[in-house]
Amino acid sequence: MELLTQNMAQSLLVAGLLVLVVEVFVLGFSTFFLFFLGLGLVGTGLIFFTGLVADTGTNAIIIVAIISSVSTAVLWQPLKKMQNKVDHKPVKGDMIGYRFELQQALAEKTSIDHQYSGINWKVSSDQALAAGDEVEVTEIGVGKMKVKRVDA
Repeated sequence: MELLTQNMAQSLLVAGLLVLVVEVFVLGFSTFFLFFLGLGLVGTGLIFFTGLVADTGTNAIIIVAIISSVSTAVLWQPLKKMQNKVDHKPVKGDMIGYRFELQQALAEKTSIDHQYSGINWKVSSDQALAAGDEVEVTEIGVGKMKVKRVDA
């Protein structure tokens, strides 16, 4: 513990960087709390490095709280806007082009269940398909497959 208090600036910088790494790489920037705490810790470590403020535990707590609060007030709306940005591009993945044989008939604009890789998929099509038809996946969504008949 004495090592941390004697090297307060370095300790705060390392702790702040660790918190930021956890927030960004482990949690995927999903909670802002750790991000603002990390900014406060890094900022306080940098202030202590300059020597403008005595590096005591009380000063560290106060400065971390101030920097975290100010950064929260300034960055909350832009970060929230960035997090709410939704991309509507169609999903592209390994499932596109997957072929299988229908176990039951599929009417136009309806859906049937198809189990693949332990998941029950809702399969739909723009055309009527008979049981036994070979189909290919053309679109994929969350739990949904859109298929078309494979022309032999």
